Amino acid sequence: MEFDRLSHILWHGVTRQEVWSLLNTSQQGLSGEEALKRQDLFGPNELPKAQRKSVLTVYFHQFISPLIYLLCAAALVSILIGEVTDALFIFAVLQINAIIGTIQEWKAQKSAESLNAMVKNRVVVLRDGKRIEIDSAQLVPGDYAFLESGALIPADIRLIQSLEARADESLLTGESVTVNKGALEAIGEESAIGDRHNMLHAGTTLSQGRCEGIVTQIGLHTELGRIAQALQTTENAAPPLVQRLDKFTRSIGFLVVLAVVILGATMVWQGVSVKEVFFLAVALSVSAIPEGLPVAITVALSISSFHMSKRNVIVRALPAVEGLGACTVIASDKTGTLTVNELTVRRLWLAEGPELEVSGEGYSPKGEVDFKAARLAVAASLCNEATFRLEKEGYHHFGDAVDVAFLVMAAKAGLDRESLLERHPEHGFLPFESERKFSASINHFDDEALVSLKGAAEVIAPLCSNIKSEDILKRAEEMASQGYRVLALAQGSWSEDHELDALSGRKDLTFLGLAGLIDPLRPEAFDAIKKCACAGVGVRMVTGDHPATALALAKELGIAHEKSDVVTGAELKDLQDDPINLAETIHSARVFARVEPVQKLNIVQSLQENNHFVAVTGDGVNDAPALRSANIGVAMGKEGTDVARGAADLIITDDNFASIVNGVEEGRIAYANVRKVIYLLVSTGASEIVLFFLCLISGMPLPLFAVQLLWLNLVTNGVQHVGLSLEKGEGDELHDPPRNPKMPIFNRRMIEEVVISGLFIGIVAYLFFQYALANGFDEASARSSLLLLMVLFENTHVFNCRSERKSLFKMPLLRNPILVMMVILTQAIHIGAAYVPGLNTTLNIQPVSLDQWLTLLPLALGLIVVMEIYKWLRR
Repeated sequence: MEFDRLSHILWHGVTRQEVWSLLNTSQQGLSGEEALKRQDLFGPNELPKAQRKSVLTVYFHQFISPLIYLLCAAALVSILIGEVTDALFIFAVLQINAIIGTIQEWKAQKSAESLNAMVKNRVVVLRDGKRIEIDSAQLVPGDYAFLESGALIPADIRLIQSLEARADESLLTGESVTVNKGALEAIGEESAIGDRHNMLHAGTTLSQGRCEGIVTQIGLHTELGRIAQALQTTENAAPPLVQRLDKFTRSIGFLVVLAVVILGATMVWQGVSVKEVFFLAVALSVSAIPEGLPVAITVALSISSFHMSKRNVIVRALPAVEGLGACTVIASDKTGTLTVNELTVRRLWLAEGPELEVSGEGYSPKGEVDFKAARLAVAASLCNEATFRLEKEGYHHFGDAVDVAFLVMAAKAGLDRESLLERHPEHGFLPFESERKFSASINHFDDEALVSLKGAAEVIAPLCSNIKSEDILKRAEEMASQGYRVLALAQGSWSEDHELDALSGRKDLTFLGLAGLIDPLRPEAFDAIKKCACAGVGVRMVTGDHPATALALAKELGIAHEKSDVVTGAELKDLQDDPINLAETIHSARVFARVEPVQKLNIVQSLQENNHFVAVTGDGVNDAPALRSANIGVAMGKEGTDVARGAADLIITDDNFASIVNGVEEGRIAYANVRKVIYLLVSTGASEIVLFFLCLISGMPLPLFAVQLLWLNLVTNGVQHVGLSLEKGEGDELHDPPRNPKMPIFNRRMIEEVVISGLFIGIVAYLFFQYALANGFDEASARSSLLLLMVLFENTHVFNCRSERKSLFKMPLLRNPILVMMVILTQAIHIGAAYVPGLNTTLNIQPVSLDQWLTLLPLALGLIVVMEIYKWLRR
């Protein structure tokens, strides 16, 4: 078996029997041994990935900046006029900056790849006659695969069985309308992709129904693989935050260059040589303009996304890192997010009247079921799509949690679905869809066929004739008010004249009973809800459950308190023609029960129109519109469909609401760290401009040479901002209300901080330079001491930047040891440079005595005093 031979076969044009034969497989699937052989032969089921930038590409990317071009021009001019030492230093600065930037960007790139690798596409296949779940990369031609609505199709698959299947093939055909899919025999070989109704193609989505089929092609040999090169995205758009900062950098750059031009013209008029003015202007521009700000912010967000992954939150879109911290409302699913998603059938109410208790908990068949419930257990097992079986390592299950719960209940009664299907072969099946609210199975019983239904009580009750619908609904309401998730079961005769789609019109079914399932709340959900309340984040429960069940659980969690807090999907539908009342109802509601998928989208949009920044959770294919529309879409990693994950900004790997709250906290930390980095870079650049203008106005000599400014920019901010972006948070991130997402980074507080710190550093540095010259220092010694003072200022200022509100004395140093190490490193590098032959003469710096260092340190520490007073007054 070879790819070349398989790739020439038009799989839609051959019969199903020929497919089995050509792929040398059977309805028992491949053996594990054969699957491994084929994996070795065909390789992984993967498309070519966007090529990772090489280290050299990343390195050369560091030089793409107009300001870097200025420095390169300055270096070339230096060589032409004989100032080779200055040119070498400029080239050295460029190299060091490029190396630091390369390391940061390379690490961020690798971090993003490792996070993407955590999101796996899983698929159920038959191996050795048993259903198992594997990574889609392990698929091979000949595998027998099972797919359900919401699945991303992992390979080209020839259908063998299908139920109400429709696929979204817009990725391949451009046609937005979903296409019917069926297990048809051979169709015309010349059929276009959109007309191949017996095939599913890799990269498309099963938007409805259930399918079974044989994998025919994988990887590059799929229809998608043939156009994979056109589909690859090699360059991602920069996050909006980075784009805004890049725009800011350009704006402030224009102003700084304008200021430098004025400064330079004035210096020339004062008699300073054009060469000296040129070098100074270039260096001051580069030093004052935070051209590295977008890269620094991207690195900060990448670090935060890595921290989020450690707390079970995978970031698919970088803006969501800081965006989640701004959310004002989380619209959360109940099942599996607020609950543990291990449903257990605990109570049965039979049509004959008795109420029965079912013992045992979780997915263990230990427990007892009264024999009176045997018929209900049989119906629940047949109308079922899950698997529950005993294997060597214990009981294994997969499938919908409700279906698994019913199979566990049946196992307690001594029933096994596979054995039941042998005695009662299946003739048809109607899968559960959220719009229909029930599923149905047709099975052969002796000389007749029966249809078994399982679904919402309000849908099943009107179809039954052996008991009053009102009595069923009343009992369902009572059970739901006690916190049970309630489902109804029924059976009826079946003939070939009946149509599965017409089930909802029947009135002659036999009601079997109600099943009350309990899904315990996650213990950590209680604390997570409290944290949300403390953080000013509202929580809305959105569920398809009965309103009484939803209210009982919402009360326990503290989300809702009374019946008026609950709104049903039917009530929302009644208000469609009254938009004002509808908006008010959605705004005041805390629980949305029995909602339809499209209503979830309406809820999100209504909350957004009410000025909320909305994070919404989802796991199904029908949740995708709401996930895309929300400010932050959060998909479930364990139980979520591929479509939901693809539409989301974040993926929660443990499907736990508490992880979303952790993400909110990390998002706030990320945004705060972004502000800290901006504060550091902009304020220190501003101080250098202040220093030069004061010297210019007072007619003093140049305070620092061009190479000294470049050195200052290199050894301080070029290193320290990395340590600042590693801040772990101040500990009270969830004690403040959400920030307004429209609030600019340069708000009043940021402007005040930059102005105060920039003016203080610039004025004190100017006064020191003036004092040094007036007290016998020659210009070289004065500049050397001034440069040391500026390094000390920036060393101390980075600790001010650790918090915009808290005193730095309340920020333990050991919470960020890397920052402390980087500050010590910058001091050591600067002091050590004075003892390196060649470097000391290039920089025009002199060895630093302890007395000198101890004299300058108090001046630098004065900045801490000033900013502490500012914080105190602000508080």
